[in-house]
Amino acid sequence: MTEPASRLPSTFRLIVTGGGTGGHTYPALTVVRTLQRRLAADGRALDVLWIGTPDGLEARVAPAEGIAFTTVATGKIRRSANPLKMVSPANIKDMARVPLGVAQARKAISGFRPDVVLATGGYVAVPAGLAARLCKRPLVLHEQTVRLGLANRKLAGSAARIAVSSESTLPLLPEAVRSTAVVTGNPVRPEVLSGHADKAVAALGLTGFDRRLPTLYVTGGAQGAQQINEVIRDALPWLLERANVVHQCGPTNVEALRAGAAALPPELAGRYYLTGFVGPELPDVLALADIVVSRSGAGTLAELTALGKPAVFVPLASAAGNEQAHNARHLEDAGAAVALTGEVTADRLQNALGPLLSDPARRAGMAETARRHGRPDAADRLVDVLLSAATGWLLTGGAAGRRPR
Repeated sequence: MTEPASRLPSTFRLIVTGGGTGGHTYPALTVVRTLQRRLAADGRALDVLWIGTPDGLEARVAPAEGIAFTTVATGKIRRSANPLKMVSPANIKDMARVPLGVAQARKAISGFRPDVVLATGGYVAVPAGLAARLCKRPLVLHEQTVRLGLANRKLAGSAARIAVSSESTLPLLPEAVRSTAVVTGNPVRPEVLSGHADKAVAALGLTGFDRRLPTLYVTGGAQGAQQINEVIRDALPWLLERANVVHQCGPTNVEALRAGAAALPPELAGRYYLTGFVGPELPDVLALADIVVSRSGAGTLAELTALGKPAVFVPLASAAGNEQAHNARHLEDAGAAVALTGEVTADRLQNALGPLLSDPARRAGMAETARRHGRPDAADRLVDVLLSAATGWLLTGGAAGRRPR
């Protein structure tokens, strides 16, 4: 779906709000880039303002991309199963900051006069999303996980459209807002989809890898994951008898894991590549990987399903709302991954990986199922939603409130 160009202004104005973590920040950035390319192809320009927090990831990412950035007051709500603990002094103090944040965001939105506001989650999205409603600007929410996050739940009733990443989210939405929902998927950086396995072998010097064996990519995210590192360490000899292993363990964990692998026989040691961090070569490493062991954040799921990669997920137990476990089980139920929840041991990991490492047909089947759940065109789908919401607003009188071009 592409909106007729004649309905759009020569300079399209977008406010983005959301952040705190990469899961909220990078999908928004991918959409900004995609929208910019879409408009430029039609001879139009994009003007963007990002509303975030001073200490969130977005405060570094937006300025680095040349995106105007401003901050508003907000507060983190510390969730608990015990309702009495929700009424903590820290929560009360933070909730009291939200009205100030709404006032600040309302001033920013009134001055910028956006054609549409995109909220991708995180605490900062609440005051900015509420301000969008007060300023009568169309609000589009994007949810990365299977269940709506806390911020998006608070804003759902104010949204013109709710873009979700999975069909499974639709029946979980409040009935009153289901008519505004559309499945777009979770935007994936285009470069992640363009890797080449041979480039990874050359860039990382994987001369000891046996390409007749499957390759396992293990990652715990940029900082590593102690839980994953420990089970890989305990299962390493067993793994290397069956696979090549690229292990991204986090910068602070390299020396301890290297010492633990020092006793490996040379033929096995050559199949093990240990690194603290995988940088620009990540797309090539993913292209090389036949199976991935990782956490199950929304961004990771979006990338692996778009690529069609079989995965064994070890969800982060402390993730907000237990969202990583829900993400992992969603794909496991579909036959697109294996979810290891609770206590994860080397034996459990081996039982999960064994059938995939030994049976290429089983790997291929899981890869195809994962690919069916992937949406590599999610950024374009979400851009369609933004343009549709803006166009609908303009056609119903929104143009009267726009700044003259």
